[in-house]
Amino acid sequence: MDHPVVSHEERLDARRTLLEKEKELTRQSAELSSQVRELMFHPDDKAGCPHCSLRADGFGGIGTHLNQRDVTMVVVSRAPYSKLAAYQKRMGWNFKWVSSGGSDFNFDYQASFTPEEMTAKRAIYNFTVGDPKAREREGHSIFYKDEKGTIFHTYSCYDRGNDKLNIHYHYLDLVPKGRDEGGRDPYWVRRRDEYGR
Repeated sequence: MDHPVVSHEERLDARRTLLEKEKELTRQSAELSSQVRELMFHPDDKAGCPHCSLRADGFGGIGTHLNQRDVTMVVVSRAPYSKLAAYQKRMGWNFKWVSSGGSDFNFDYQASFTPEEMTAKRAIYNFTVGDPKAREREGHSIFYKDEKGTIFHTYSCYDRGNDKLNIHYHYLDLVPKGRDEGGRDPYWVRRRDEYGR
């Protein structure tokens, strides 16, 4: 692939321009209030958040198809691998899930926040400075590895920008009742083995 290599500032400017277009598309596709969804999951958590677990339910089998296009999907969380493996078994998932515990990966890609950022309610999330509302947030980042093995960060999306990757919303948007959340956000969501409890 022959993509231009640009400076971090140029990439960020281009990404912010694209972000405005994405925000407009998101506003047109749904009118939902902001919601707090935590990334699966903080090292102290006993289980992944229900919203991220719902998203992860849609990952089943996708890896095989993506691999055919020279793409690998990996889920990254800060909890110890033993916790991730136990939760993955509980939920019956088979996607690649790794622990970034002990590294700055989730902080570098603005999905995890320090205690100081949480106290000050000031952190970079979704390309702006503000209150991230949770110590772990959802995010997707895309990387490209060239023939020499150099890795480039090419894209990230957060918050409602992730809706395009949440397959359940696409189905709900097609049915007569739609998301049927009545301005309440998706507080109906439970981990799939917790419905009916």
